[in-house]
Amino acid sequence: MTQANFSDDTQTITEVTTIDMVTDEAGAIATVTTTETSTDQFQDIKDQVVTIVSELPTYVSNFFSEYQKPIVTVGLILAGGITIKVMLGVLDALNDVPFVAPFFELVGMGYTAWFVYRYMLKASDRQELLAEIESLKEQVVGKDS
Repeated sequence: MTQANFSDDTQTITEVTTIDMVTDEAGAIATVTTTETSTDQFQDIKDQVVTIVSELPTYVSNFFSEYQKPIVTVGLILAGGITIKVMLGVLDALNDVPFVAPFFELVGMGYTAWFVYRYMLKASDRQELLAEIESLKEQVVGKDS
């Protein structure tokens, strides 16, 4: 009979091995019978897994509440990257359609001409543009910035 003890801070595992020999017949092969605690070990592992899985929502909610801002930031960056990628794909597809690219260029030049005429020619119009930019900045960033 052998006995091994493994000690840890959290649990103790004991393994017992028993060997039974049959000597009634000449030439009989000795049989080895082990009474390990494999079912107990399986039950312990199963209990640990069930405990971890049952507490998983708590772990996830604690993780999310602790790291909410970085997770949201990473999510927004990924969403922005995906949006830009999709937008570039749509624009590339539109550029393959005849007369669409020149039309967009014409619209861009027209808007640029209107913007220069509306906001850039006179000093009072430039002041109005700066006031609108400051107003937009206060709405986005806040008044204390």
